Amino acid sequence: MNAEIDFAPLLPLEWLAALAAISAGAVILSLLLRSPGWALRGLAALALLAALGNPSLTQELRDPLPDVAIVVIDESASNAIDDRDEQTSAAETELAAALDALARDPDAPMEVRTVRVDRRADSVETADQGTRLLTALEGAAAEIAPDRIAGAILVTDGQAHDAEVFSNFPAPVHVLLTGREGEWDRRLALQTAPAFGIVGEEVDVAFRVEALGDAPEEATRFARVEVRVDGRIHSVVDAPVGRTSTLPIPIEHGGSNVVSLSVAMREGELTDRNNAAVFSVNGVRDRLRVLLVSGEPHPGERTWRNLLKADPSVDLVHFTILRPPTKQDGVPVFELSLISFPTRELFMQKIDEFDLIIFDRYRRRGVLPNAYIENVARYVRDGGAILIASGPAFAGVESLYRTPLRSVLPGRPTARIFEQGYRPEVTELGERHPVTAGLVHENAVQAAPSAEAQEDAEAAGEGPTWGRWFRQIELEATSGQTVMSGASAAPLLILDRVGEGRVASLASDHAWLWSRGFEGGGPQAELLRRLAHWLMKEPELEEEALTAEVAGAEVTVTRRSVETTPGRLTAVSPSGETLEAEFEEVGPGRWQATIRAEEPGLWTLTDGVLEGVAAVGPPAPREFENPVSTGAVLASLANASNGGVMRLTDGLPDLRRVRPGRTASGRGWIGMARQEAYSVRDITLTPLAPGWLMLLLAAGLAVGAWRIEGR
Repeated sequence: MNAEIDFAPLLPLEWLAALAAISAGAVILSLLLRSPGWALRGLAALALLAALGNPSLTQELRDPLPDVAIVVIDESASNAIDDRDEQTSAAETELAAALDALARDPDAPMEVRTVRVDRRADSVETADQGTRLLTALEGAAAEIAPDRIAGAILVTDGQAHDAEVFSNFPAPVHVLLTGREGEWDRRLALQTAPAFGIVGEEVDVAFRVEALGDAPEEATRFARVEVRVDGRIHSVVDAPVGRTSTLPIPIEHGGSNVVSLSVAMREGELTDRNNAAVFSVNGVRDRLRVLLVSGEPHPGERTWRNLLKADPSVDLVHFTILRPPTKQDGVPVFELSLISFPTRELFMQKIDEFDLIIFDRYRRRGVLPNAYIENVARYVRDGGAILIASGPAFAGVESLYRTPLRSVLPGRPTARIFEQGYRPEVTELGERHPVTAGLVHENAVQAAPSAEAQEDAEAAGEGPTWGRWFRQIELEATSGQTVMSGASAAPLLILDRVGEGRVASLASDHAWLWSRGFEGGGPQAELLRRLAHWLMKEPELEEEALTAEVAGAEVTVTRRSVETTPGRLTAVSPSGETLEAEFEEVGPGRWQATIRAEEPGLWTLTDGVLEGVAAVGPPAPREFENPVSTGAVLASLANASNGGVMRLTDGLPDLRRVRPGRTASGRGWIGMARQEAYSVRDITLTPLAPGWLMLLLAAGLAVGAWRIEGR
């Protein structure tokens, strides 16, 4: 039971103050005039003011509420370094016993609520957030009335990345630090990491190796940094500690180039989780140089030119042979407008500068000597690419096959030419090859048959509904992969790898019919685009490939193959943990498997045949920016709330109850505030100055004053 006097004025306080002032002035005036009834008049005024103040005795029947102590256990990855997790577990057990003993005090009951900062706080989705220690405390405190919070105890390494959440707290906050004095570590931090790079060139990566804590002198001089590109060692450099270093990284191919930098862990370091940084550079081709050599003018010549000129990233050099050396008609050279074919410059001096050479209906007419053709074959073996678009001459004595180029060609002409209508078809192997996979759905012209008619024709086994071609040179495939067939099921498109280079042979010069929309046309632009990009080694068109796409913690691994069925996917995390998953076929020649990569860093992927890598999460998790345990981050909050910061290596401090607002920490002890909160069960109001009684009292006093003064 608690009793107190409350006032509920019948008039505004300003009016009451004015009345009190007037009454006081009148009483003082009576006193100065030596009126004998001044005291009774003053008492009458007080009675009236008391009635207007409306005082009452408030009696509350209260039920005491237990105070609440909040314990926040840091289970983030940085608090598991060394033996910190063991220190945390032991401290939690001892704290639970000490708080339980404190809570059993009947005069000051208390309950304990424990909050955990999950170890997933350093997972891929939240790796940039770090340890949200005070956010967890804020969430727990939001469920409790501020006048019931006895205090908070944080068991942590002190590395909280949300220190701005609280500037003050309604009760003492105590920090019990894990770790030890004198800890040190080294950290590799990226300064700049470009997102894009030109294939064949280098990008500059700036990084810095920092010494943290009380590092020994030998660890603050130089650090040996190992650089890997796509999982393969690129270089090893000695970088000065504490200064920014710049390193050139070559971009060897288009698409994702995964780069990792790592520093070997020294004895005495806390962890190697911050000794590595992983990032991905997307390789793009600056300019693709293509040489198109047309043996003679023909309707399909413009098709090749339009296709290549439509791509702004392609530098096209196009020559059409109009006047062979054997043609002599007596016209002076200075009167001709034709450009002399720079054969030596193109095929001997600058041939290696081209990414692709296309021979379009080329025939032997003495323009290119065999020595030049032999250099083209050498160019292919060294990594170049050629495309043969065959015309009728390819089947005769003027064929390129009858030159030194035959050593790299995948098909031998039989001298037979099909002059009949036929529809090109994708072979069974071609359905799995990236160049022709799904090509039946890529009819870009869409001129004649509707989509429904095309689907009906495919369902009936009639093959694609694209237009017919009318000429094909019969080839006998001697190597490579036949991805399309034509008349009499003869090879129409053969792809092959020769040495470091690639070769494609198209046994027809009628692809231009599709671009004209003949009989509905066909996917000519898509076919030739894929073909040119495969020849130029674009990663998305590799027929044997293991690639990964990362979306948060989800890693989708795609395996492409034209011949083999992949085994199980094995994924190895940066810490060495192994995950396995089964591939599922998602299309001809394509399989996918999905894993959940909770640990940020460089993951190694393999199906037993091919290997790949995936960069998961940010280049360096914020959780390990500085793993050295410290009380500096949380000291301001602890001091502002009258709490303290202590190390667990000095032993668990004693627990006491203290008055609110008092210092709650000292040598070897910490305190929980005794808030004495309560809930009100019942309230009784008893008026202390009833209006009728005060009126009678004031009237009696006024009459008494009048009687005295009347004598």
